[in-house]
Amino acid sequence: MSGSKDCGGHHKFPRKNFRRVISCILILLLLILITIVLIWAILRPSKPNFTLLDTTVYAFNATTFNFLTSNFQITVRSENPNDDIGIYYDRLDVYATYRNQEITLRTRFPPTYQGHNEVNIWSPIIYGTMVPISPEYSVALGAEQMAGSVFLVIKIDGRLRWKVGTFVTERYHIHARCPAYITFGEQSDGVLVGENVVKFQFYSRCSVSL
Repeated sequence: MSGSKDCGGHHKFPRKNFRRVISCILILLLLILITIVLIWAILRPSKPNFTLLDTTVYAFNATTFNFLTSNFQITVRSENPNDDIGIYYDRLDVYATYRNQEITLRTRFPPTYQGHNEVNIWSPIIYGTMVPISPEYSVALGAEQMAGSVFLVIKIDGRLRWKVGTFVTERYHIHARCPAYITFGEQSDGVLVGENVVKFQFYSRCSVSL
């Protein structure tokens, strides 16, 4: 009888020890989580700043009704305004829109890490060949081009992660909207940099949302 009691006692001790280990691990994880949240609340990361610096227009042809062919090279500046937080840009896609309708294909930036207060410059090419445009937008686009000025929005969509010390957050969606005016004819304020190639200088601050 005593042997069987001893056996039962031996089974209880490992269970108690296992529960203690699990409890210690959970408490440790909770303390780490609380520390991260406190650090995060104190640092309060600011959104990155995006600026459209220039747009070089290689093609912009809206003469075919309901279709648009365009080819741009843009220069975008990105700044991390945080002193103690880095940014991983896991995915950034850039494209041009007219009245919220995409008029180019999406071009993807290479994945980038941006350190504290660092600045990155990207110069991607975005283009679209015979992109269908809704009839009402096609009429408005033709009228604006004839009048000498077309308002476009360069959009950047993607995902980023914040880096605080060795801690890296989950992914967050980022959306940047950069206004761009393209002018034509006598009203054009662009600089001719090649045959039928016009460069427009901007310092257009982009609205950024997360």
